[in-house]
Amino acid sequence: MREFGYQRVFDVPGALALLGSDPEARALGGGTNLVDLMKAGVERPALLVDVRELPLDRIESGADGGLHIGATVTNSELAAHPEVRRHYPALAQAVLSGASGQLRNMATVGGNLLQRTRCGYFTDATKPCNKRDPGSGCPAIEGEHHNHAILGASAHCVAVHPSDMGVALTAFDAVVRYETADGPAELPLAEFYRPVGATPHLETALPPGALITGITLPPAPVAAVSRYRKVRERASYAFAIGSIAAALDVRDGAVREVRLAFGAVASRPWRAREAERVLTGGPASADAFAAAADAELSGARTLPHNGYKVTLMRNLVVAVLSELAEEAAR
Repeated sequence: MREFGYQRVFDVPGALALLGSDPEARALGGGTNLVDLMKAGVERPALLVDVRELPLDRIESGADGGLHIGATVTNSELAAHPEVRRHYPALAQAVLSGASGQLRNMATVGGNLLQRTRCGYFTDATKPCNKRDPGSGCPAIEGEHHNHAILGASAHCVAVHPSDMGVALTAFDAVVRYETADGPAELPLAEFYRPVGATPHLETALPPGALITGITLPPAPVAAVSRYRKVRERASYAFAIGSIAAALDVRDGAVREVRLAFGAVASRPWRAREAERVLTGGPASADAFAAAADAELSGARTLPHNGYKVTLMRNLVVAVLSELAEEAAR
């Protein structure tokens, strides 16, 4: 591991000054991903700026009925918060499905958004990887890729984003708040992650030296009837091979509103907008749910060993939306 400096900060201006002073400085929250990558030699920061003591640890209700979530709120605090559980249950379920209780106690909301892929080629510094070493190649395409992307990938990278929380936040139109030396700014989560394209090493649209300060969840009455479902290769403490965050509003057998986002199928949480479009105004039936899934997945580009994900995601869409429709009918 490279030698590095460490500095704890207690206010946002101090954090921004340190992050802006060195392009190799990194913000340290819970460290549940960053420190692991440092041990593996993948991340090699010159300076760690410990942001855990910043006054960004609150969850507050907005005047419009939404929520404001501070960047240093832990995953455990987020999942347990009564307003999250009441108004965005899929978000609480997503957080609880990720990692162990000990890790959730350490991991922060801001850090969760910035966690990096668990692709084995990326995390092994002895292997080529365009995300880690631009231009070196993507060995996953010809190698081990059974849990890699089927949507939005490119010839340069087929890795998937590992976040469970991010999938639910994507379904509910979350907005990322951040600050730079020029002041505060916002990015819709839909624009936060860059398309993988030819530059997989450029993962987010955050400007250099930026610090995430929180997330805003706009009011979404449909989110009160929502669910997160995760499929993994063992019962606990495993990353998804496919997941879905879904919310559904049904009246008189017809879909009034639907929210869908997929996880573990792309380099970022994948908003299933085509499926939403197909469903809205139509019948809330298993056949309709399957047709909407097929429409969304028609653009899937599979590799020899990950084509099962198309069937998996289709079945997840049908199963979860059917459950929500039955719940709405009670």
